[in-house]
Amino acid sequence: MRKMDSMKNYLLAAVMLLASMITRAQDHQYSQFFNSPVYLNPALNGQFEGDLRINMIYRNQWSSLPGTLRYMTASIDYNVPQFGGGIGLMFTRANEGTAYYLRNNLAGIYSYSVGGDNYVLSFGLQAGIGNRSIDRSKLVFGDQLDPRLGYIPGSTSAADLGALSNRYYFDSGAGINLVAGNFMAGGALQHINRPNESFSGSPQKMPMRATGHLSYRMDLNPYDNMDDDEKSYFIPSVVYYKQGTSSSVSAGAQYKRRSVNAGLWYRSGGQAGPSSFVLSFIFDLPINREGHEKLRFGLSHDAPTSKLNYSNTSGSSEGSLGYETTLPSRNTPSKFQGAKRCYDFY
Repeated sequence: MRKMDSMKNYLLAAVMLLASMITRAQDHQYSQFFNSPVYLNPALNGQFEGDLRINMIYRNQWSSLPGTLRYMTASIDYNVPQFGGGIGLMFTRANEGTAYYLRNNLAGIYSYSVGGDNYVLSFGLQAGIGNRSIDRSKLVFGDQLDPRLGYIPGSTSAADLGALSNRYYFDSGAGINLVAGNFMAGGALQHINRPNESFSGSPQKMPMRATGHLSYRMDLNPYDNMDDDEKSYFIPSVVYYKQGTSSSVSAGAQYKRRSVNAGLWYRSGGQAGPSSFVLSFIFDLPINREGHEKLRFGLSHDAPTSKLNYSNTSGSSEGSLGYETTLPSRNTPSKFQGAKRCYDFY
């Protein structure tokens, strides 16, 4: 009897530990941060040459490990030239683990810019609804295992899992971005209101996510009389993430030549995961240059370098797709004619 009580206490402790780990889950990070600009910083919303932009990015993380770690973000933003900003909509989905732990977020974004020929300072606000859920029927506990046969199909556990498996909450964020000459620097805060994401009765506040990014664009043909589309650029960047007790840094550079962009990065894992090297290739396919219409396709792959190495995980892969166009009815000039903008860095 004591053995059974001890086993139940152990299982209860395991459930509480699992719940604790889930409630402190960190937001995912994209290696191709430049191909999901609105996720990186809401101040980058509406900051592009055309009128309408659509971005989609998908990440499959550590594909050879048990369970599922898949992430997707889709955004659409509209450039409003009268105030140098725009309005946008972003949807993010995360699928983690064999228990189908899902996180969804739908947010609206508004941005505004001030400045002139020498600099552009942009501000962004984000607000939306988040949802997290878990399929408790996919969890397996010790009293569902036979010492000889393993998992018993159709068995149920005596563990008290509680009734709550789905939660909705309001979520908010804000960002700022400055482009001055060949420098760009920005920062953003997500989950500013610290929403309660707990599945149990006790509150569990979501930690804020802070992001800082810095880029420099070096013209490799400064004295050649060439259009920007014909030049070559070297673009080093640093991105810093911090959420709760976890932090990481992504540092590297891109070589941009006409419609091809190649990058090499190193990302420190911190407590969020293993450190890794990242190789990325981006291809811009102009459809109508005068109408700022283009299709962007990107691929990247992460190779872990720490104890959770490549042979254990098979690394992580990302694919991205972007489309940008100008609407036929648009006849309003941009608020900042001739000034460099954030899209010049990507």
